[in-house]
Amino acid sequence: MKIILSRKGFDTSNGKCPNPIFPDGTLLSLPIPSEDSLSFADLSYKGLSYNKILSGLNPKENYSGCHLDPDIRKDARIVTVPKWVPIFGQIGSAQGVLHNNNIGKDDLFLFFGRFQKTQQAEDGRYSYVRGEPCLHVIYGYLQVEKVLTKPEDVEKYWWHPHADLSRLNEKNNALYLARKTLSFDKSKPGFGVFNFDEDRVLTLEDRPMATWREIAALMPSNITSGRKNSEKGDGLYYKGIWQELVLRENSLSEEWAKSLFI
Repeated sequence: MKIILSRKGFDTSNGKCPNPIFPDGTLLSLPIPSEDSLSFADLSYKGLSYNKILSGLNPKENYSGCHLDPDIRKDARIVTVPKWVPIFGQIGSAQGVLHNNNIGKDDLFLFFGRFQKTQQAEDGRYSYVRGEPCLHVIYGYLQVEKVLTKPEDVEKYWWHPHADLSRLNEKNNALYLARKTLSFDKSKPGFGVFNFDEDRVLTLEDRPMATWREIAALMPSNITSGRKNSEKGDGLYYKGIWQELVLRENSLSEEWAKSLFI
């Protein structure tokens, strides 16, 4: 089983942490703004639309379309998709990394993004808790059942953004479909989202968000791409623009990944 640490979710250009850690510990990864047909108003959490959530977190911004990927929160859509299944899509150079590492059946994606603790006002809107740090946190997972790369197979999952005509025939466009249950724990679904837990926080305490704890499984010697740690002193920092870190296939990687489910 290969482990892939995948950077996914909403980001902002103003330096704010767009994704909320709700008071109950929920990690809500908001989809990336895009020109896709799905809108933030089409999605909700406990009856509150993503659009309204964003209006509280970033009141000076206006968002419309969004790119819901990975699609691993079953009840995110207000209008349910018939025969919905959990899917993660990848394309271009990032998919090239996955292809070159032969990512396939039973391999495990761990998704992380930028999060900050929030509070809820009487009107139901959420706002960031002042002074709380922005953190890289692992918020979800998907264990692969099968990989689809042929356009005629991908288009069957019409609701996913990588089945859209704008991406369907692009080179290196792929869908990763989830297992029904985890191969190493049949009591848990093969996809899902985590609640906040300190063990799922990557960021080193009292350091900038992208400086991580020196987790043994994430050290350069255990990363297949040969990335170097650019942090001086304590901490781990992989600079540059990247989406996927593929860990070496060994017991160190597997045991760390499995510990996140406890």
